[in-house]
Amino acid sequence: MFSKIKKLMRKKEGVLAWNTLMLYLLTFSNYFLSLLVVPYETRVLGDVGYGVLGVAMAIMVYFQLFIDFGFLLSATEEVSRFRQDRQRLNVVLSAVTWCKLALCGLSLLILFVLCQFIGAWKGKFGFYSLFFIGTAINALLPDFLYRGLEKMSAITIRTVCIRAFSTLGIFLFLKSAEDVWVIPVLTAIGNLVAVFVCFLDAKKRLGIRLCRVKLRDVWLRMKQSSVFFLSRFATTAYSALNTVILDIVAPTNSPVRGYYASSDKLMTTGKSALSPISDSLYPYMVKNHDYKLVKKVLLILEPLILVFCAVIFVFASKFCVLLFGEAFAPAGDVLRVMLPTAVVILPSYICGFPMLSSMGLAKHANYSTVFGSIIHIINLAILYFTGNMNMITLGAAMSVAEALILCYRLVVIWRHRDRLKENVHVDS
Repeated sequence: MFSKIKKLMRKKEGVLAWNTLMLYLLTFSNYFLSLLVVPYETRVLGDVGYGVLGVAMAIMVYFQLFIDFGFLLSATEEVSRFRQDRQRLNVVLSAVTWCKLALCGLSLLILFVLCQFIGAWKGKFGFYSLFFIGTAINALLPDFLYRGLEKMSAITIRTVCIRAFSTLGIFLFLKSAEDVWVIPVLTAIGNLVAVFVCFLDAKKRLGIRLCRVKLRDVWLRMKQSSVFFLSRFATTAYSALNTVILDIVAPTNSPVRGYYASSDKLMTTGKSALSPISDSLYPYMVKNHDYKLVKKVLLILEPLILVFCAVIFVFASKFCVLLFGEAFAPAGDVLRVMLPTAVVILPSYICGFPMLSSMGLAKHANYSTVFGSIIHIINLAILYFTGNMNMITLGAAMSVAEALILCYRLVVIWRHRDRLKENVHVDS
């Protein structure tokens, strides 16, 4: 039996399945372990205190995106294409790491400036810096290397174990609202150990290590990744933007921050549960152009997602009370208007870079996210100037943007459906 499993895993579909599973554990573990402690955090911190925590984490989303700068896509593709050239991989790893370190320094400066000029953030630079340290360290994780090589098992098992111990520390050391600093500190320690282990594994097991690189190598990777950065930033930033805007416009110590942050936490975790499917399909589709597999994945998973979302919609308030506590019953209303996002996100992810890049239409993956972001900003402006900006309308605006991004991508695929029968490698 084990010989049959081993033989199956040698096949490209088996490699994809195993890589997807490992990518799931690596990516989703961070969100799942974080979600695991949310019921404890909401009860210790309360709706107001958890709102403060949610705002800090939303702000860090921007810095995570900025430091990653799209390397998760651009560097993964380069590693996938040149996986046999160890010297090239050394240069990629080193150049990307230098890029991220430079972006870390710039990000910290930006955070300092923002804390001086945004009224709601004044006096919080030290608090936000604790979260930033963990975010910056996590951004240095060279997971693009393992994704491109489709060798996720070793890094996944070790990283998940490290993060699990870090999460356990929250139960041990978070005892009151004043101990909120424990959360970013433990996260930073766990991420630091995980990054160290990954670089060590890459050197010892894969024979890939940091090396001296020229400035032009660093600049080339930054330039190549800029288009991917714009796409990922536009895709993710507007959901975090809602939390940040709510923090600015809501009255001081209002519980609505906590209501929105808790619902958004569930939605972010759900999205993270689906993104590894797209992330693992990306290098696979670039190499194999297996469009039938995409259809199978959607036909199997999307009905399950629809049923799950329908159940959550009916019992949203009870679900929030069960998970977060009695004070969070109003969060159910926010969760309901966010659920359309959960329905469209998987086909949107898959129809993005995995499909459009393999069809030679990667630019439309970027255009679609820019389009969705513009629509979202317009909707936010309308809500603000008409006096209708609140946690419910912000959640609904996010769902509208995600649905329109999917519509854009489906229209592009339909218009170029002839390419589904061809192996197209160049964008046009």
